[in-house]
Amino acid sequence: MYRVRAKSKWTVMVWIVVILGCVFIFCEYVVYFPVILQCSWPEMAEKRDPLRALFLSDPHLLGAIRGHWFDKLRRQWQMERSFQTALFLLRPEMVFILGDVFDEGKWSSTKDWEDDVRRFKQIFYHSSNTELVVLIGNHDIGFHHEMTSYKLERFEKIFNMTSAKILTKRGVNFLLVNSVALHGDHCPICQSVEDKLYSFAQQLNCSTQSDATRNHCRDMQTHASTPPIILQHYPLYRTSDAECTGEDAAPLNERYQLFQERYDVLSQDASKKLLWWFQPRLILSGHTHSSCEVFHENRFLEISVPSFSWRNRNNPSFILLHTTLSALRTCPIHHDVLLLVGVLINWKSHAALEDGPT
Repeated sequence: MYRVRAKSKWTVMVWIVVILGCVFIFCEYVVYFPVILQCSWPEMAEKRDPLRALFLSDPHLLGAIRGHWFDKLRRQWQMERSFQTALFLLRPEMVFILGDVFDEGKWSSTKDWEDDVRRFKQIFYHSSNTELVVLIGNHDIGFHHEMTSYKLERFEKIFNMTSAKILTKRGVNFLLVNSVALHGDHCPICQSVEDKLYSFAQQLNCSTQSDATRNHCRDMQTHASTPPIILQHYPLYRTSDAECTGEDAAPLNERYQLFQERYDVLSQDASKKLLWWFQPRLILSGHTHSSCEVFHENRFLEISVPSFSWRNRNNPSFILLHTTLSALRTCPIHHDVLLLVGVLINWKSHAALEDGPT
């Protein structure tokens, strides 16, 4: 009788271990597949080979100073599994990270920086079929008063990025901006970025003119003849998130907090310059860690992309963009996370934009 009971106890224990193991594997690995499968690329009426781009922002990879080892391990695993599963299932041609890749880039020593870069390359590993573009955020090089040429060049060297750049893919112009440098105080870095942007504005203006009016544009570099999609870390100026709604918007107790110019959002002057110079089809930004859709001057749509880190919010997100020369559509992705035995995720998607500005 004793042997039977002992055997029964061992059988129960084995089953408990097996069940817990299966729950752990499902919650930490398998769950990302059914979750992401619930979303697909937005369909477009225009059949001309659209560009598929995925946008995320503010991963804030924890560093050596403020990052507890277990917190780093947990957040990095979640981001790696989400990102790698999204690449496998959605197969975007381009991935854009809109700044604040690192949490402590503005403080990192050379050794800590190299360690952070190594972890970034592991988490955001991608094949040669996907182009990864990383923009500059204030946590990568510091706020304006902390920004130095050394920290800026260190970031640019690793990510093959400059503070102002036009990237054209399949006829779509992406304007990449180091928004930390749009402080407007004529510091050497700021002035250099503003001069480049003004030059790009002239080039894009010449690219959209007819041959009869292009005499003054003969020596200008030309680009695809469409307004650009502006990508940057800071949002354009808005007073607060009071008008932002949706599951990915800031919590109600935060939406009415007033934003500080040049800290939470760009200054009014810098925002007006970007809109006046470029007349963009769309603006995508990060920094606030929450989603928001804003129409500037009642015609220029800006979408703030929520943080991709579970440390910053319980529903990290990314955005899918289908775009051609004449139309674009976005698909914001949202998922809720409850840390119980493992991770239970509910991923919802919806189309936010029909045919965009042309």
